[in-house]
Amino acid sequence: MTPSTPTPDLTTQWKSARRLYPIYFEIAREFVIDVKPLHDLEAANDTPGKEAVEQANQWLDQMDQLILVHQLRQFLQTSSLVDQESIVAMVQHFLAKPTKTEAVRDKIDFLLVQHFSQFAPVGVADAEVDLAYVAHALEPILGQFDLKQPVWLNALDRILEAARRCKSLDELLHGGILDQGRKAKTQAGDLFYLPVALAAFTRFGYLMRRAFFRLMLGDLNLILDGLTELEEKGVETIDCRRAQFSAEEPIMRLRMICQSWKVMFQAEYSSGSPLRMLVDIRASVEHALGRGKADAPVAKAAAPAMTQTAAPKPAAGAPAAKPAINGKPVAKPAAKAAAAAASAGGGKTTAEPVPVPNGEPAPGSEPAEFEISGAPGWDPDATEKKS
Repeated sequence: MTPSTPTPDLTTQWKSARRLYPIYFEIAREFVIDVKPLHDLEAANDTPGKEAVEQANQWLDQMDQLILVHQLRQFLQTSSLVDQESIVAMVQHFLAKPTKTEAVRDKIDFLLVQHFSQFAPVGVADAEVDLAYVAHALEPILGQFDLKQPVWLNALDRILEAARRCKSLDELLHGGILDQGRKAKTQAGDLFYLPVALAAFTRFGYLMRRAFFRLMLGDLNLILDGLTELEEKGVETIDCRRAQFSAEEPIMRLRMICQSWKVMFQAEYSSGSPLRMLVDIRASVEHALGRGKADAPVAKAAAPAMTQTAAPKPAAGAPAAKPAINGKPVAKPAAKAAAAAASAGGGKTTAEPVPVPNGEPAPGSEPAEFEISGAPGWDPDATEKKS
């Protein structure tokens, strides 16, 4: 049975609804969700009746069903409309639900990690982020509670240790570690909502994300170094079809894409299409350098793995050529999104990565949860599903 949360009084419910209403309405606008405005909440009436509160709760419940987890995550990580108090109100809103679905659980999980990530100072070491440290940060939401951790939560530490031993993003994404994390969350059942469990899973999500960022930045740097080495050898293009690009993808374009991802991944935290694409680009670069193995379909293709005379470099400021396979443009959404990120502003990134110690994004700007998203362009059942 789900641990009970006291039902707030009408005044508290109304204040919460008024705080969440503009956020939810903006999410609906951004993701083109068809929803009617609620005039009582827009009027900002401070003394509502019971009927008005019930209508507000019904409106929020409807929005909770329409807004998907990845939409909430994307919006909260990129919008200036949401402050710390709004996150607290949103967590309390979900915790007060009498019936908590898997989607509600995932939203609570994300929001708690988002809250903690904004609390944690820059440069805090992993070893410092113990259960007591996290519990202190979550006190405005969970209050004070017994820090004695149940034995079944020890599995989270074993998963974190396995993540720390990973040497590449590919190893993390496809080594079964994420499956173990999802399994731990699912097997927790209603015990997930015990305060000590919520704190433990918040710590787990935060530290998993840090492991992810270390590996992601390491892969990006290895790709960029590999591209530089290829350029020094006079190579201009490489076979990058495994990453949904062309058989003769310009190195200059790959470099711009990787630089743009350094910025993008500080605002969006998901390991859907772009991360799998990043893994495949690294594999393509290593193969071009003679350090890796090609996929079977790519190895049998007629196109060369790398060439010095293929596509010419684009002129400065000109849009990069669209990737093509057998003379036809690639239509994969993920590849098109990556290309758009690279070509925005005349092929230049519009922002520089936020400088932080040890190459990690600052807590206020880095995404808040390690989660597989069902991003378009990839089959979410092929490797990972949403955690």
